[in-house]
Amino acid sequence: MRLPPFLAAAALAAACASAPPAPERPAAPAGYWPLAVGNTWTWLDESPALPTGAKAASRTVRIVERTPDGFFKDSTGAELRAAPDCIQDRMRRLLCVPFEVGNRWTSVVSVSSTERYEIAAVGETVSVPAGRFQGCVRVRAHNRAPDGTDHVLEMTYAPGVGPVRIETFAVVEGKAAPQVRAVLASYQVGR
Repeated sequence: MRLPPFLAAAALAAACASAPPAPERPAAPAGYWPLAVGNTWTWLDESPALPTGAKAASRTVRIVERTPDGFFKDSTGAELRAAPDCIQDRMRRLLCVPFEVGNRWTSVVSVSSTERYEIAAVGETVSVPAGRFQGCVRVRAHNRAPDGTDHVLEMTYAPGVGPVRIETFAVVEGKAAPQVRAVLASYQVGR
């Protein structure tokens, strides 16, 4: 049965009114990794190398200070800064705009090492122990070792939260071997 146009429009409007709103995508990298003194993230190690039945170890990272040059130093000694176009540490740009699949950039980390980054996914939904997060952006980084192994890092960022999943792989002769997997267990970020 075909609805008259005015009923079809009313049905569509009612369906849209009751549907959950799509998550708003932050325009700047800082919207995907809130940096402020006191913000805390705890990740669980779910790496495939863990012995069967072993309890996942957790690691908590807390931002402890802001340096005079605008970096936020965490409890591990790492330092991050939110520039208008990228989240970066002292050596590399980790998350850069535009948030479009295929966006690429590089970071030279030493004379013999250049990391290649790309936006691998936008708008993902990720479920981890800390919750279910929509509108995530996944970044993939590649770094080729002298022996021909390609080291791959994937970080998935949730809006207003930060990294929710971190995975690394070693790719040898086209075959990816999972190395590390960490998932967000809890977080506390200022709003």
